[in-house]
Amino acid sequence: MEEAISKNFIEQIIEEDLKEGKYEKIVTRFPPEPNGYLHIGHAKSILLNYGLAKEYGGDFHFRFDDTNPTKEKTEYVDSIKEDVEWLGADYDQTIYFASDYFDRMYECAEFLIKKGKAYVCDLTPEEIREYRGTLTEPGKNSPYRDRMPEENLELFRAMKNGEFEDGSKVLRAKIDMTSGNMNMRDPILYRIARMEHHNTGDDWCIYPMYDFAHPLEDAFEGVTHSICTLEFEDHRPLYDWVVKECEFLHPPKQIEFAKLYLTNVVTGKRYIKKLVDDGIVDGWDDPRLVTLSALRRRGYTPESIRRFMELVGVAKSHSSVDYAMLEYCIRDDLKLKKPRVSAVLDPIKLVITNYPEDQVEYMEVKNNQENEEMGTRKVPFCRELYIERDDFKIERPKKYFRLYPGNEVRLMNGYFVTCTDYVADEDGNVTEVHCTYDPASRGGNSPDGRKVKGTIHWVAAPFAKKAEVRLYENIVDEEKGVYNEDGSVNLNPNSLKILKDCYVEPSLEEAAPGDSFQFVRQGYFCLDTKDTSEDHMVFNRIVSMKSSYQPK
Repeated sequence: MEEAISKNFIEQIIEEDLKEGKYEKIVTRFPPEPNGYLHIGHAKSILLNYGLAKEYGGDFHFRFDDTNPTKEKTEYVDSIKEDVEWLGADYDQTIYFASDYFDRMYECAEFLIKKGKAYVCDLTPEEIREYRGTLTEPGKNSPYRDRMPEENLELFRAMKNGEFEDGSKVLRAKIDMTSGNMNMRDPILYRIARMEHHNTGDDWCIYPMYDFAHPLEDAFEGVTHSICTLEFEDHRPLYDWVVKECEFLHPPKQIEFAKLYLTNVVTGKRYIKKLVDDGIVDGWDDPRLVTLSALRRRGYTPESIRRFMELVGVAKSHSSVDYAMLEYCIRDDLKLKKPRVSAVLDPIKLVITNYPEDQVEYMEVKNNQENEEMGTRKVPFCRELYIERDDFKIERPKKYFRLYPGNEVRLMNGYFVTCTDYVADEDGNVTEVHCTYDPASRGGNSPDGRKVKGTIHWVAAPFAKKAEVRLYENIVDEEKGVYNEDGSVNLNPNSLKILKDCYVEPSLEEAAPGDSFQFVRQGYFCLDTKDTSEDHMVFNRIVSMKSSYQPK
């Protein structure tokens, strides 16, 4: 008997609506404003809305909520489109734009004016705030609130025709200045703004406000369930007022869910934009950020993001999620998919003094020891190798089983070697380690059955390919928290460490930007899609090898 899967509260609402015959077909939407790049929190909304439409055989609409030309750019439109496609949300090659509805929105505004439900107001922005009241005191009516519909219509058309200065007049809804909900105190529906719009150019000099435009967009498109985050809960009465007063026969239903809060990350667009503008990061796709383009560049996969959202779930109340859960998901996704290769990030040379100078052997190495289907590859082995500096110590620390004078270790997929000597420069830095090898131990096991406790990886020096490796940590100083009192970000000075003189095995020469690998003993790495060139490989660390984190 299959275990019953419990439905989240949104699924329960949808199923009840379908059962009662309120809707014949479910329509959901993802409506980003193109004023920045999407981040990990947006992925939750994309996958939730797309997943619900798919689950109930409905339609998923991908729409740009582009009603504010002061902050919107074509660059953001392009990046958002790439993110949605990367996550696998199929929008049937149809993209909706709120700006395509400007004519219909304007008609709705005139309709409200004619009904006596909207008026043109001449108060300044400061006066509007003053008249609005406070959370404990009611607002008071604008002196322009009782203008007749005919006068309002004439003034509104003059606003549209560019006869008034920016900011001199607004169109407001006529609702209730004493409402306990501040959003219902005659909110602004339209403002004058002479701005070039990315989609409509300079066709318009008045633009609708979000709280007016958004419910109309949903209604125009036949959206049944307008799913948004909890900060819009107080806006729901206004959403419902707009679709009711504009007299839509089948108005959409707004449902709020909890935002995704990740510990110690920066998600606010204005904070990210400041990091970009100040040159602290090298763009919206800097791998230290959690924008979707940054996660993609770092080497995260759509599958890992989808798995993460499954673990997070859908809730009605806010909670924080440990960033380690996201790292767990990418490790879990990559471990059986990616080749395990050798890379030496802090190299010193190892010379096998009793190995023939001109000899090269090709060791057959499994591409992934946990996934036999990935096959094998040939890796060159010779007299001179590179090993990690930390894999040799002159003086043996306690519980150290790697190379030190007199100790024998296993070279992974190679031979047993015993340290006989080393070379150091005048400052005492080791530059070369000398070993002898046991020819009978080829493959890493000795016929006489003797065991060694240490195994280290290596790259054949004559065949090694030079690479730059970037080690990323959280851009936030986790001990201090995300933000300072002045609102600036608490930056981690060690968020990026660049290693210029690394060596990787020759098989990686064929890698394409975006390809990812497990560097044995080091972590998972991705060939950077931005800075890699034909003669310069740059690898980003996606995530370290291990963590104590386990999902509950």
